[in-house]
Amino acid sequence: MTELSQGLFEYHQRSKHRVNHYAPGPTGLDWANQPNPFREFSGAAQVKLRLAADSLVTRYNGLRQGDLPPACRFDLDHLAVLFELSLGLSAWKSYGAKRWALRCNPSSGNLHPTESYLLCPHLPGLSAGVYHYLSRDHVLEQRAAIHDPHWTAAFSGNGVLIGISSIHWREAWKYGMRAWRYCQHDCGHAIAAVSYAAAALGWQTRLVSSASDDVVANLLGLDRSADFESAEAEAPDALLWVGDPDARPDHARLLDPLSKASWYGRANRLSQEHVRWPGIDSIHRITHKTLTQEPAAPAPVSLPRPAAPTLDLSFAEIARQRRSAVDFDATTRIPAVALFAMLECLMVRRDAPPWNALQDSVLVHPALMVHRVDGLEPGLYMFLRDPAALSGLRQSMRSEWLWQKTGPDHLPLYLLLPYDLRDIAKSICCHQDIGADSCFALGMLAKFEVALHEPWRYRHLLWECGMLGQVLYLEAEAAGVRSTGVGCFFDDEMHALLGINDDSWQSLYHFTMGGAIDDARLSTLPPYEFQP
Repeated sequence: MTELSQGLFEYHQRSKHRVNHYAPGPTGLDWANQPNPFREFSGAAQVKLRLAADSLVTRYNGLRQGDLPPACRFDLDHLAVLFELSLGLSAWKSYGAKRWALRCNPSSGNLHPTESYLLCPHLPGLSAGVYHYLSRDHVLEQRAAIHDPHWTAAFSGNGVLIGISSIHWREAWKYGMRAWRYCQHDCGHAIAAVSYAAAALGWQTRLVSSASDDVVANLLGLDRSADFESAEAEAPDALLWVGDPDARPDHARLLDPLSKASWYGRANRLSQEHVRWPGIDSIHRITHKTLTQEPAAPAPVSLPRPAAPTLDLSFAEIARQRRSAVDFDATTRIPAVALFAMLECLMVRRDAPPWNALQDSVLVHPALMVHRVDGLEPGLYMFLRDPAALSGLRQSMRSEWLWQKTGPDHLPLYLLLPYDLRDIAKSICCHQDIGADSCFALGMLAKFEVALHEPWRYRHLLWECGMLGQVLYLEAEAAGVRSTGVGCFFDDEMHALLGINDDSWQSLYHFTMGGAIDDARLSTLPPYEFQP
């Protein structure tokens, strides 16, 4: 094991929650020092965006089946829809004098470490440059004005780039060392959210997986220390191409025009004081990504269309109504056909969001604890998003598991153990009732050994988990139930349940789905007070 791999392994072990002690975290929450959830750049010109999502007629079921509408033209109004339905606010909640925003992209603890940027050529209504999206006001802040014609030529008029970054402190304020993992989950949720919203406009999305972290930081202006000064740093995460997948620009061609750009704005400071978490600093360095080759396009796989969900909703409806459940009723049940349809959407369909954004191999597979699914026996199940993983997973788990194929022939779903796992699911989810009161709970098993060989892939494993979570969020809404991501779980208790005794597979994210109980004490307000 290399020094970097050893450091990654040590962080992963230290950031695990265990039955007898939790991962290192703050001893209490300093509410007066809670980070501002909105990053803004004072002095940057703002471009107001219209609220135009209601004009979008795309149905959610069409997207999940790969039926994209004709591509919209790239202009300010359509980009406004992209941001509104992926990274914009979905509502405000209030309780007494307290008020907080919800967003279309979910986040652990609603802390939202994710920031987003637009890199575009000259478009109708928008000049060429780099923009930061301020979701609170639904505006683009112009960070860089670019007049070099080589910049616009590099885009070929066929798309735009979306940049994603993370402010680790926003999560660390509450969750300590484990917060870095949650930032990566949130990045995965954001990638999927952008992919869905882009598809609703008829656009394809591709992760620019070859780009180094240094290039992403340069393109987004995150390496401009004078613009941040005492403000919290942003870590470069991902670069997404939205547009014609065959006309993606060479990001190296963008660097020279960018060096001649005029930059504007200073980042706001989010907290007065900060607690340093050396473990987060260390894993950030260890997983630093250099320039790599783009993966070869995977061979297309023919899959049946996923069955229609219970509710026929527009994408705009489903994107804005998505919520994280905080409590389940312990009685709601779903039919097996609904669960099968959800699992079908977790299979990689390269023509449908969010999996059109990825070209890499499938590395994450859900282990399900089924409680209340009509037509499916309660018990432990394994779902293989890539059937080729069967041999490796069987060798890594208990030899006595049944591995009994169940469900539709094309669905690689296996019953391992028929058993009432509600108490076990609750225990694994840090003793939270949502593990037992749901229709089902699941853990996402990732092929961890790939991260030990190439440490930057640790981030990508967590992103893939976040993308799976985003699919489950939307599928739950379309099924008339609700779901929630679970970051607090006992890692090794899940491994013990499955019989995993080595580090080749690790559970990196948990999820539950069921009948949500809403808190009647909370009031819901519209996301934006102004009108289009």
